[in-house]
Amino acid sequence: MIGNDLNLVPVQVRKDLQYTGIVGKPKTGYSVPELIRAIETFLGWNNVNEAFLVGAGNLGTALLGHERFTHFGLRIVAAFDADPTKIGQWVHEKMVLPLDKLAELAQRMSIHLGIITTPAEHAQSIANEMVKGGIQAIWNFAPVRLKLPPTIMVHNEDLYSSLAFLSWELARRFHVTFRQDGGLH
Repeated sequence: MIGNDLNLVPVQVRKDLQYTGIVGKPKTGYSVPELIRAIETFLGWNNVNEAFLVGAGNLGTALLGHERFTHFGLRIVAAFDADPTKIGQWVHEKMVLPLDKLAELAQRMSIHLGIITTPAEHAQSIANEMVKGGIQAIWNFAPVRLKLPPTIMVHNEDLYSSLAFLSWELARRFHVTFRQDGGLH
């Protein structure tokens, strides 16, 4: 069918589809859902484990060097920053690229996951660039809530809230009370 619709010889279509790794059944053909998945994988369209990171400062550098992410299927494939002194530098075997390349490279490489490790005042514009590039999910370490279309998945890592919670729990464990001015008794 595909060969007829595209005016190609069926043998050529089967040979081309072999490159995707899918195997058809004689006289039956291919399972359409499996065929679609195989083609998407071959073309990199279902790439959900590669990510771009924006913000090559201390936190971004730490995340770039965190090798355990690969055990969970995450590969940070590129880093971006606005600081001209960081652009062109290598951080944990990733070259830091200029921000103006983000959207175009995300589209070209079919990157669907973005990581933001920038100061709060830059996070929204970076998130907008990520969305422009086709990124569908954002792991946000910036201390700000992003305003994005409802189709974009966002997970906010709020390091300050986590620290405040731990401090409060420790104070409670050691029966420390807080004064009105925020200090400890």
